[in-house]
Amino acid sequence: MSATLDLTQDLISRDSVTPDDKGCQLLLADRLSAIGFDIEHLRFGDTDNIWARRGETGPVFAFAGHTDVVPTGPVADWQSPPFEPTIRDGLLYGRGTADMKGSIAAMVTACERFVAQHSDHTGSLAFLITSDEEGPATGGTVKVIETLEARGEKIDWCLVGEPSSTAKVGDVVKNGRRGSLNGHLTVKGKQGHIAYPHLAENPIHLMAPVLNALCQLEWDQGNEDFPPTSFQVSNLNSGTGVTNVIPGVAELVFNFRYSTESTHEQLQQRVETVLNQYGLDYDLSWTLSGKPFRTASGPLVDSVKSAIQTVTGYDTELSTSGGTSDGRFIAPTGAQVVELGPRNATIHQVDECVSVKDLDTLSEIYETLLQNLLT
Repeated sequence: MSATLDLTQDLISRDSVTPDDKGCQLLLADRLSAIGFDIEHLRFGDTDNIWARRGETGPVFAFAGHTDVVPTGPVADWQSPPFEPTIRDGLLYGRGTADMKGSIAAMVTACERFVAQHSDHTGSLAFLITSDEEGPATGGTVKVIETLEARGEKIDWCLVGEPSSTAKVGDVVKNGRRGSLNGHLTVKGKQGHIAYPHLAENPIHLMAPVLNALCQLEWDQGNEDFPPTSFQVSNLNSGTGVTNVIPGVAELVFNFRYSTESTHEQLQQRVETVLNQYGLDYDLSWTLSGKPFRTASGPLVDSVKSAIQTVTGYDTELSTSGGTSDGRFIAPTGAQVVELGPRNATIHQVDECVSVKDLDTLSEIYETLLQNLLT
């Protein structure tokens, strides 16, 4: 059994559903301190974080990841218990195998081998690990970055271990992400008896043409790095649950995944312009989850591509698709950020799994990347 597989199984056996770390970070801290990392435990609210660093000079290369996992769903639906790591047909099953305890284990073992061979490496090695990536993400990476920024400590290059790969490990690297903007709209009408519509005002009817107009809008055309901005409704709620009452309010929750061709301010203004054109009585609140970012070709991107080519023999694809990650908190500091992890086919699903062989391949890619950047 490989060191990476062994560590992955140890992490999987801990039911660290957000924000409970369940000792995962203490295990990682022990491994990292044994090879010369200084460990700083940072707790914000109910969230555990560690900032570990080996070296005092720049440039600083940081691995970033999270020990928390999403809930398992009905345990009876799993072929084997989700927190009992199980190998079947070359695949390791368990919650968090792909997202992202396998990546974290590969990072640690890569560093152990790298430091054994290059104890006097240039610059600094670091880890930023949180237990609040799958949840609100308010006490995790964003707070650690605020702490580092306040004392003038900068990350130059960062690799987030999110499961980026599609058909085979390393075939896709995320070198950016779209922005995410959430809106919560409440349209006000007048409640009444459904048999007397002239005495009421149905907010669903008022909202319908507005929703249609928003769905028909082209927000932008994207660019060579990002697909066009997408508007999607996630929730639509109204009514009392009975058949004879016209509701008084209708609520709509929606999301923009937006490209660098739009700003969140522009999107907000365009939505409000449409609402005002229809003369609605409404309340609208906004939550910005993250701005779009992209890391251009440079030391980090080029070194990652080279490491994948060296280890696997194939060229990787750069992509900005998919959801948000904690990279959105790190990139605004000026750091170059990429995401590279195992295949994402089973993330957040029942019977989440990762190829045992891919774990070792990923660890080897990480080690080669460190050699490219810090020797």
